[in-house]
Amino acid sequence: MGSKCIMFLAVALVLALQLPEDVLCANPKLIPSDHSQLDTWIAHNMKDYLDRKASKNATQPKFNFDPQLAEAEDTVRIVKVRKDGKGHFKTVTDAVNSIPDGNTRRVVVWIGGGEYREKLTINRSKRFVTFYGDKDNMPTIVFDGTALKYGTVYSATVAVESDYFVAVNIVFVNSAPMPDGKTVGAQAVAMRISGDKAAFHNCRFIGFQDTLCDDKGRHFFKDCYIQGTVDFIFGNGKSLYLNTSINSVANGMGVITAQARESVSDDSGFTFVHCSIKGTGDTYLGRAWKERPRVVFAYTYMGTLINSEGWSNAMHANGQEKNQVYYGEYKCKGPGASTSGRVKYAKMLSDQEVKPFLSMTYLHGNKWLLPPPKLSA
Repeated sequence: MGSKCIMFLAVALVLALQLPEDVLCANPKLIPSDHSQLDTWIAHNMKDYLDRKASKNATQPKFNFDPQLAEAEDTVRIVKVRKDGKGHFKTVTDAVNSIPDGNTRRVVVWIGGGEYREKLTINRSKRFVTFYGDKDNMPTIVFDGTALKYGTVYSATVAVESDYFVAVNIVFVNSAPMPDGKTVGAQAVAMRISGDKAAFHNCRFIGFQDTLCDDKGRHFFKDCYIQGTVDFIFGNGKSLYLNTSINSVANGMGVITAQARESVSDDSGFTFVHCSIKGTGDTYLGRAWKERPRVVFAYTYMGTLINSEGWSNAMHANGQEKNQVYYGEYKCKGPGASTSGRVKYAKMLSDQEVKPFLSMTYLHGNKWLLPPPKLSA
């Protein structure tokens, strides 16, 4: 081989190594526009991730599955919680307390049907925890903590601070009363997720103001249901919501998201794809908690409850005026999806602009997402 050919190949290799991961991954397919193809698309991706997990080939470490997670999944421990005493524990709290600090294996907390009135935190040292319920008899974890007593983020019925958390078929509820607009500290969180690489499948989050604190880290939500009134999906997480039902129960003004991105170097944001927005109130898609929020809705049904402006400037109006916010919409439908009355800082995304938000690589999910477990009694 001539020296020119060798030099050309060397340059080509260097350039290839500098390409973004999305380009290097084999055929990185975008989320399909046809909702009926979504489950097939998910299954295809998950199979690919399982193959990566099983692979011991380390010649391309950039594409390898998360090694800590792969090792943790090799030895799974199942702990059963049942209110009737026929499990290992009667409370979810006791089951979580049985998991050792510094845990390195997947622990599935299999929760029997019924209501568990508990307030619990999974601390950072208890990684690789799964909450699993029966989809036909979903367990409910409920408490009535409020910001007045605990502070907003600490009011959560369930707070997850550890990485690699998974929840399947679980209902998270904060049963505090609906805020009346006068009571101070009425915010009440049902779930706070502060760990990285978390996944929620077929879960329900029930509350009013500040229902779901999507605090920080990368999170995946699929087939979920989220109910609230104001800012009921809030925080600084980097999250993808697929096929999720968003239900406003606001009496007056409602706001779905309050995203907390602060700088251009922060890659956090909320992306909603193939979701549906229904319910009551004069509801906005979002408002800025911090000055540079990033929220995208794609292929999403928006009901009549959505205010024609789409987005509110009730907080951090400065960011809107300076065009620092990133509020994107792409091929949404329904009466609330009309863009004719949208605020000037809303972005109607092009096919090219929306691409980064329509792939699992948005979360680097190709390195850590796995299909949910399927357990039988």
